[in-house]
Amino acid sequence: MRRALPLMLLAVPAPVLANTSPEANVIMPAPIAYPQTRRVDQVDEQFGVKVADPYRWLENDVRTDSEVRGWVDQQVAVTSAYLATLPGRDIFKARMKQLYNYERFGLPVKKGGKYFYSRNSGLQNQSVLYVRDTLDGVGRVVIDPNGWSKDGATALAEWRPSEDGSKILYGIQDGGTDWRTLKVLDVASGQLLSDTVEWVKFSGLSWAKDGSGFYYSAFPAPAEGAKFQALNENQKVFFHKLGTPQSADRLIYATPDKPRQGHIAQLTDDGRWLIIATTQGTDRRYEVHAVDMTVAGAAPRMVFAGLEYEWQLAGNSGATLFWKTNNGAPRLRIVATDLPADGGLPTVREVVPQDDAVLESATIIGGELIAEYLVDVKGEVRRYSLDGQMLGLVPLPGIGAVGGFGGDQSDPETFFAFTSFNTPTTIYRYDVKTGAATAWATPTVAFNPADYVVEQKFYASKDGTKVPMFVVHKKALATGPAPTLLYAYGGFNISTLPGFSATRLAWMEQGGVLAVANIRGGGEYGTAWHDGGRLANKQNVFDDFIAAGEYLIAQGITSKDKLTIQGGSNGGLLVGAVVNQRPDLFAAALPAVGVMDMLRFDRFTAGRYWVDDYGYPSKKADFKVLLAYSPYHNVKSGVAYPAILATTADTDDRVVPGHTFKYAAAIQAAEIGPKPHLVRIETRAGHGSGKPTDKVIEEAADLWAFAAKWTGMAVK
Repeated sequence: MRRALPLMLLAVPAPVLANTSPEANVIMPAPIAYPQTRRVDQVDEQFGVKVADPYRWLENDVRTDSEVRGWVDQQVAVTSAYLATLPGRDIFKARMKQLYNYERFGLPVKKGGKYFYSRNSGLQNQSVLYVRDTLDGVGRVVIDPNGWSKDGATALAEWRPSEDGSKILYGIQDGGTDWRTLKVLDVASGQLLSDTVEWVKFSGLSWAKDGSGFYYSAFPAPAEGAKFQALNENQKVFFHKLGTPQSADRLIYATPDKPRQGHIAQLTDDGRWLIIATTQGTDRRYEVHAVDMTVAGAAPRMVFAGLEYEWQLAGNSGATLFWKTNNGAPRLRIVATDLPADGGLPTVREVVPQDDAVLESATIIGGELIAEYLVDVKGEVRRYSLDGQMLGLVPLPGIGAVGGFGGDQSDPETFFAFTSFNTPTTIYRYDVKTGAATAWATPTVAFNPADYVVEQKFYASKDGTKVPMFVVHKKALATGPAPTLLYAYGGFNISTLPGFSATRLAWMEQGGVLAVANIRGGGEYGTAWHDGGRLANKQNVFDDFIAAGEYLIAQGITSKDKLTIQGGSNGGLLVGAVVNQRPDLFAAALPAVGVMDMLRFDRFTAGRYWVDDYGYPSKKADFKVLLAYSPYHNVKSGVAYPAILATTADTDDRVVPGHTFKYAAAIQAAEIGPKPHLVRIETRAGHGSGKPTDKVIEEAADLWAFAAKWTGMAVK
């Protein structure tokens, strides 16, 4: 999910003025004629429990199954007709276009004295890759993906300049898929080389230091018609020599006896070591091998065995490798290993011990260790010598999220990005020698950041655990309960950090509140916080989210009839689960690309990785936990549900759209009240990355207009 998101007509009464319900003074619309969805007599028995799955056929690929395509077309027609009636839709869309129309930069990558970076002029569907010959020189276009497809849905994905800056290795992402096609471009001439590499997914990209080729990871080509649904297994690391066909690529590392292991290769800055990290799921538990590139034909040697701990390379000094790890440190620390000349296993020695803060990343730049920490979900950057002496802090412009500090470890020049809820991403140049941070690219935006307030609050969950939550709104917000959007993720050790969003700003401009809860399951407080919200502890995630809503209501920030919840992917699962558990607490729900069938998630594409957080449906103890909260299996007829607008996309091959299709069918078939229960299905889009700007704006306008309708927001 980091690396890694369900027909009969609904019988409802005629329109009435609901005077006694939580939606007091909201005129209920005429009932929606949902498409009829065929039910099948599919019942699976596991561990003595019979589980009905009447919409199993909706798992079939929408591109190849005509019945699924017909169902999708009908759902699109019904949802589009409803959304067209919402008065705030055009207002949100127009304002988002204004807010999105600002210059946005990515972090520069310096190679061969040149600076490569992405830039979007504002409303371009895809960002463009530029290069400057000097730091403050004039940028020229290297790759512009905006002409690659008529609908703007073909994106420039990962890219890497060669060591001398003469070539760019880059991935093409079509329609939002996780699959990549790799190409190589000559920077000076703008001409493509003949090289093409297919079936790349979840891969690192590393150039050989002499520019002769590159290292990458790929899967075997899937069977015909199975590209978007087949399990991803047997990933291998290859070396591709420029000017040769992919069929001639040299196999570097594979584990055919362990097909579920995945492998990613990374070359150290000095070219001395090729580091191969092996994992089997989403947990950051790695086995690590190293190849000594100074020895011709050297085989990978074991560095860390056992898939037990996180080992993230920070850099090296000769045979000494520096790592970020949770080995002996649930909030992580920095250690070093000296690889013995005899090929034996190294001894780990501590360089920077564990701290109360959570170590997010570490890199060597300019001969120093630059370490990014989270302090109560706020970014802090510390400097250390290679022997672990504290040298000071990197100055930051305020409270927010920070990331970057890449580049060659011998170069004292690096770049980082800073953002917060009311601060668009700004790129800074950092000079390790002087300790100075200067703005390199500052956006000019169509709003005044000073008009907004960002607060962090702490509330008690069901079991008493204190959970942090950011609350953001206009300073001039009127007193009394306000329409509120509550967002969370809660899984896979992923921290939800402060960050700017033009679409969220449009919500707050209309008098709405944004609340972002840092619930358990994430990485905000290290291993214990993650462990507290996964596997048998997954209910804590839902309890934390429900408690966030109850806190916002108790504090008078919002009320039940003004509260919308939102989450995507694992967060879509979150929204689906808590709506089933507390349908009375929310006015509207926006689950996006959610994992909705917890008994079959591991059968498609990357789903088999997620057992680290969810458990195995095939194991009795895990099965009972999963069945208890699975959104698809726990829809409760006879209970009034909030308005629901679920979203997915036909090319999502991370969380296949069948999850949301089946969930939509289930909520439309159940007797859960007169509010709309719809599904919005995007075409030529995937799990989120690569989505063109116009599709982002269209979708957000639909979501906010829907939420505004059911929270009583007067959009103007």
